[in-house]
Amino acid sequence: MKLFVDTWGWVALEDGMDPQHKAAAKCYKDAAGAGRYIFTSDFVLDETFTLLFKRRPFEEASRFARGLLKSEFIAVEAVSPKHFQKAFDLRHTFRDKPGISFTDLTSMAIMQHHKITGVLTGDRHFVQVGLGFHLLP
Repeated sequence: MKLFVDTWGWVALEDGMDPQHKAAAKCYKDAAGAGRYIFTSDFVLDETFTLLFKRRPFEEASRFARGLLKSEFIAVEAVSPKHFQKAFDLRHTFRDKPGISFTDLTSMAIMQHHKITGVLTGDRHFVQVGLGFHLLP
């Protein structure tokens, strides 16, 4: 199974004081240990880095961010024009769910493209859309 890590997942993994840190770390470790592909996107990392550098000491945030970017088993998918258009189409499909961020919609487009169903997130929108995604941990 492939795993997509959302902003919530990265922040929970970085912050040892987060109530979901241990569960998120176990999920991530299990996926990495099983040789599963771990995906994220440039839009997700944009959100993640913005939050981390705002909330955490600079050196700590920098160390975590550099580790993500250097990892050999994390695929950072760029939001292509095709993904962007698909996300825009999803925005119209889910007009009744205005709380879904456009970044989440781009993540959903990437997940559909790569046939990824598991997402490390606390964001219920991934389930509410009914596209077959399931939340981890």
